[in-house]
Amino acid sequence: MSAAKYAELGTFLRSRRERIRPADVGLPAGPRRRVPGLRREEVAQLAGASVDYYNELERGAGSQPSEQMIAALARALRLSADERDYLYRLADRPVPVQGGAASHVHPGMLDLLGRLTSTPAQVITDLHVTLVQNPLAVALLGDQSGLRGPRASFVHRWFTEPAARELYPEADHARQSRSFVADLRAAAARRDAKDAEATSMIRTLLDVSPEFAALWAAHDVAVRRDDRKRLIHPVLGPVEVNCLHLFSEDGRQRLLWFTPAVGTDSAGLLELLTVVGTQQVVEP
Repeated sequence: MSAAKYAELGTFLRSRRERIRPADVGLPAGPRRRVPGLRREEVAQLAGASVDYYNELERGAGSQPSEQMIAALARALRLSADERDYLYRLADRPVPVQGGAASHVHPGMLDLLGRLTSTPAQVITDLHVTLVQNPLAVALLGDQSGLRGPRASFVHRWFTEPAARELYPEADHARQSRSFVADLRAAAARRDAKDAEATSMIRTLLDVSPEFAALWAAHDVAVRRDDRKRLIHPVLGPVEVNCLHLFSEDGRQRLLWFTPAVGTDSAGLLELLTVVGTQQVVEP
């Protein structure tokens, strides 16, 4: 990065930080707030960065931010798609294609996610790549937002990693497999035929998973819009929930939130999520 780009990066981050009110990102205003917008330490917290590192960025110094850090800053600062792309270019990083693990999350979806404080919720892509989760979703499903490459897609992990299926009772595996494949076919059709991410994923799964190949050959297609499912939590055990979907205009992203299924004890179990805390994704 050139000195001019470092300086502009710092100025741009500061300008975006100063325009956001704490309430916009779910933070209390607090007493004696002497600066407009967010404090530097608040942006660092939202982006998962150290305060010292973020301070260096705003001063136009420090190391070149990674693609993951840029994506985190864009979400923390509620940048528009154009602002996010501009930030990548200032940092001399390639602008990621829409649909991948570093996809830009629409600020409106982030705002709604931030307001869902009492129920597990997350934003995923149409290929089931988790982009951002609230704390209760991490506690229920495990932290899925840091995975990269093909493994970032839960559908890919479902058909290639046995540990991914531990989230569901074995009796539900066949139904989940059919649902994932039908939803993936719908997603692939919405994308351009030359879309490398979707075509590569499908080609890989056809090669490595006979189960996927058989289901793909059936040509079933159905978008997952809502579902009642049983999840296996490592501490709480089975939790039966309704999974509801809110789609972006282009269908590339969806906000999922989980509510307790009527007629079960899941309401009390979901309340316990704040007590048992975060479970970890099982690595193969």
